[in-house]
Amino acid sequence: MEPRLPPPARRLRDRFVLSVLGLVLFAPGLGLRDPWPPDEPRFAQIAREMLLSGQWLIPHIGGHPYSDKPPVFFWAIAGFEALTGSARLAFLLPSLLAALGTLLLTYDLGRRLWNPRVGLLAALLLAFMVQFTLQARMAQIDALLCFWTTLALYGFLRHLVRGPDLRGFYLGSFAVAAGVLTKGVGFLPLVVLPIAAGWRRRSPAGLHSVPPRHALGGAALVCAVLLAWAGPMLWASLHDPALAAYRDDLLLRQTATRYANAWGHREPFWYYLVQVIPPFWLPGSLLLPWLIPAWRRRIGRGDGRYALLLGYVLVVIVFFSLSSGKRGLYLLPATPAFALACAPLLPGLLRKRPVQALAWGVVVTLGLGLLTGWLYLAWIDERIVPELMARYRVQPWAPLAILTAASLALAAWLGPRRGFRALLGTLLTGWWLHGFWAAPMLDDVRSGRSLMREVRTRLDPGAELGMVDWKEQFLYQADRPIMTFGYRRADRIGEAAEAIAWMRMAPGRWVLLPEERLEPCFESRLAIALGRAHREQWYLVGPEAARDCDSPAP
Repeated sequence: MEPRLPPPARRLRDRFVLSVLGLVLFAPGLGLRDPWPPDEPRFAQIAREMLLSGQWLIPHIGGHPYSDKPPVFFWAIAGFEALTGSARLAFLLPSLLAALGTLLLTYDLGRRLWNPRVGLLAALLLAFMVQFTLQARMAQIDALLCFWTTLALYGFLRHLVRGPDLRGFYLGSFAVAAGVLTKGVGFLPLVVLPIAAGWRRRSPAGLHSVPPRHALGGAALVCAVLLAWAGPMLWASLHDPALAAYRDDLLLRQTATRYANAWGHREPFWYYLVQVIPPFWLPGSLLLPWLIPAWRRRIGRGDGRYALLLGYVLVVIVFFSLSSGKRGLYLLPATPAFALACAPLLPGLLRKRPVQALAWGVVVTLGLGLLTGWLYLAWIDERIVPELMARYRVQPWAPLAILTAASLALAAWLGPRRGFRALLGTLLTGWWLHGFWAAPMLDDVRSGRSLMREVRTRLDPGAELGMVDWKEQFLYQADRPIMTFGYRRADRIGEAAEAIAWMRMAPGRWVLLPEERLEPCFESRLAIALGRAHREQWYLVGPEAARDCDSPAP
């Protein structure tokens, strides 16, 4: 019989295993593609402009203040680009490292709340959750936000459940502030404090309290960290109208207004429960029919650990469901707590034949669905493939065929009694195919590089380029400085008029714009068609194509 490792050695082994697994799942494709819209090119360009301009206090894009998000994520990308010298690596590194950090925090918190085995199971489940893996492989803010919210939960629960641990409480307070500076909803882990206070009324001996003076100290720490950036930003906004507009948009419109009356991504209240959690929280969501009654029994017996973790998950879901604007990735901060609440029950659940059969059925359904799609493309609707070729310039057959064969082969080999292994193997195969094959194959078109290469072939090296109603990916892929005339500007005629005035100021100036912006300021017959990209037709125009913008074309 193999001797048991001492606890320090076991913890070191577990952390090494999780780090390797995280790299296997999250790192495929790292450095093999450029940023993809909608968010990645914008964030990468903001970081690049920080490096070039030395303006780190307030994010800018195209020379204009960017008020959608606070600056921490952009600082991270810019820092990694300065450190590595590689833009292709830097834009994905914050999400990758944040996901690895979240895995290790989840393991350590599970170990402290239960035991090392529970911690390892929680981290393993989290690593394979579709939404978590997806965000770890993308340059969006939410993976870094998830790290901060998990760090806050880690600190608070160390004190509330395993305490007293005031260092953990202050660590959680710092993480809340860092989360808010990453994305405004970073305050959400604070909800475990009132949940714990309410639980202590039911079971006074179950959880530790936060002494009032330390509660004030935690609030002071949060305010101090926020003011470290917000103070200089507010001071700068007093002396610059553009920065005052940035301040108001960031603090009011992008927070309270966006939550109460969103202008995009509008979905019904049940959106997360029906369209997000079932597919994107796989494989954990498959266990919910067995988990929910088990959770109710444990909470009924007075286990505060489940009350805090599931209370936090529920608050996150309800909080985002109440807003009219919804995106699936908003629920990412709840996934570590969900995995932790699942982990103690996993050994028993995975021994149940219906659980394994359900996971096996998902794999078979996926494989048959892919096979049906493959046959449909090949023999029934042959128009789709040429359309894909025209749009993305790729052949979809090989990756689709490999994933189809892999899922069906795993289902046949492992059988219904080991359905979860088949599901995890299918997910791993899909992520590897995407990272090493599909993403590099699609990158030329998805990144905007192909259109900007066409621009380079049409313009002399010394020509100057401006953009009207521009896409961030084109700005990022440009091989020369770009003149812009606003960002998301509502005054379309004014933007075009400024572009015309700029072209007429010096020879050799051109403007890139989409087809819908040709009228009424440019002669379409004098515009140079570049091709279709990102659902729009794009043109180059010179000063000879400009006309009077004050009235529509006859």
